Amino acid sequence: MSGTETGDDYDLTAVTDGGDAAMPHGGELNAFVEAILGRDPAAIAMTRTAVVDAMGEAAMVDAAATIAAFNAYPRAADATGIPLEDAKREVTAGLRQELGLDALEVAA
Repeated sequence: MSGTETGDDYDLTAVTDGGDAAMPHGGELNAFVEAILGRDPAAIAMTRTAVVDAMGEAAMVDAAATIAAFNAYPRAADATGIPLEDAKREVTAGLRQELGLDALEVAA
């Protein structure tokens, strides 16, 4: 949606394929996200070190906080049964298909 409002075009391969794509240190950050969401302590430690080495400790803390926030908010909404609004469902249909998100949806 942001791109529609600003006229920007985003390269979603940064999300779908990993790597640095359109973001500096994207590979390290994507690996950090995957390790945290995979709940693998060894991978978390390794990728945390990689982020610190590439970007510094403060950036690693910011990244960890961002991952935690984005992981928590949808879970809170899902846990309370908050549905995706019809208007948002319509305007995000292509994006959700491209990212494979509809496969993750659980029937209510």
